[in-house]
Amino acid sequence: MATWLRDGSRWVLALVFSVFSLSLQASPGEDAAQKVRQSTDELVLKLNQERQTFYKDPETFYGIMESALADVVDFERIAARVMGRYRREASNVQRDGFTDVFKRSMFRAYGKTLVETGEFKVKVLGGEDNARDATRANVNLEVISASGNKYPVVYAMYLNPKRGWLLENVIVNGVNVGLAFRDKFEQQYTQHNGNFDAILTNWSTTVEDDKLKASQATSGGA
Repeated sequence: MATWLRDGSRWVLALVFSVFSLSLQASPGEDAAQKVRQSTDELVLKLNQERQTFYKDPETFYGIMESALADVVDFERIAARVMGRYRREASNVQRDGFTDVFKRSMFRAYGKTLVETGEFKVKVLGGEDNARDATRANVNLEVISASGNKYPVVYAMYLNPKRGWLLENVIVNGVNVGLAFRDKFEQQYTQHNGNFDAILTNWSTTVEDDKLKASQATSGGA
């Protein structure tokens, strides 16, 4: 009887600790938020450290920013979604080419803004589980400018079996960035009569033009 109680107690304790450890496991949304929090801290740190590099050697600056984002952003997946149904018509070389052009356009168009915007803060507010799919989650952020303006940002994340939680889309101040770029790709496809090489050649210029127009509209310019 004493032996049974001793062994039985061990089993009971094992079960209790097992249940306790399960209750401490983070939800998908919390896991995603934690990864975003770590990557955001690294990105802001790198940005503050490398501001002068942007002016001296922009290409090196872009490389540093890409390295800081590599573990949390799935550029290939985002680029594929931007191409949408037209991706089936492109060759593998053209698909890879667009992924590279898309990444570089983002760094070129917005790198200068990040550098010249002055000090800013990014708060990771928390993650939201997807009730229908445990491999999807949203992470809510808030960007606070030096002047105190606040901008809500939502990261749409998915769980990659090999790389963990990765960013697949962004919503900034209510604007779905992925859909906006998909619309832009469709416009370029129509304008260039389905010529993917022409789309790749002109993509960065169109992104920078859009950014300039948005900046002028925000500041009240023409």
